[in-house]
Amino acid sequence: MFFTMVENIQVQGEIFKNKALERLTKSNPRLTVTFYTLLIALFFFLNFRFNPISIEATLGLYAAGLFSWTLMEYLLHRFLFHIDEYLPFMKRFHYIVHGVHHEYPKDVERLFMPPVPGTLIAAALFGFWYLFFGLNAFAFMAGITNGYLMYSYIHYKVHTRPSTKLLHRLWVHHAKHHYKFPDKAYGVSSPLWDIVFGTMPPKHKHTA
Repeated sequence: MFFTMVENIQVQGEIFKNKALERLTKSNPRLTVTFYTLLIALFFFLNFRFNPISIEATLGLYAAGLFSWTLMEYLLHRFLFHIDEYLPFMKRFHYIVHGVHHEYPKDVERLFMPPVPGTLIAAALFGFWYLFFGLNAFAFMAGITNGYLMYSYIHYKVHTRPSTKLLHRLWVHHAKHHYKFPDKAYGVSSPLWDIVFGTMPPKHKHTA
C-alpha cells in the first residue's frame, strides 16, 4: 500500500476533563441517523407549513441544498477544521473540532457531529440562509442536512470497513489526507471540489 496505516495505541482522545461535556462530544451511528433524519423531517414540515411553494420548487431547493453541502463540506474541512494552519493561536479550537479526529481516526464515537452542537450549527446555518432565501431556507436546509447525513455515513464507512468499490476509493482518498497529505484530499464524500480547487493528492503508480 502507498501509505502505512498507523494504529493508535489509545483508542480515544479526550477533549474535556468534565465528564458531562466530554459526553456531549461523542455520538454513534444509530443516534446520528435518528437525530438528523428527524431534523430533515422537521425542515420539510416547516416548509410545507409556512412556505406556500409547489412540490417541484421544494424538491428543487432540496436538491440545491444537497449539492451545496458538497462544497460546504470541502470548505469547512479545508479552512475551518484546519484553521490552525492559518491561525496558530487557534490550536485548541482546531483540536476540539477536528484535531482529535486526526489524532485518533479510529475513534468511531467522533466520526459524527453530536446532537447538541449539531442543533446549534443547524440553527446558525438556517439563520444564515434565511437572510438570502427567506422561507425557502427550510427546504434548502433539508437538503444540506441530508447531505451531511450522507457524508456521515460515508465518513463512518471509510474509517471502519469500506464495503464497496466506491467506498474503497473514497477510503483511499480520505486516508491520503489522514496519513500522507494533510494539506490535500479535503473532500470526504466526493473528490469533486479537490479536483476543482487543485487539492487532489498526487497519484501513485505503485499501490502494493
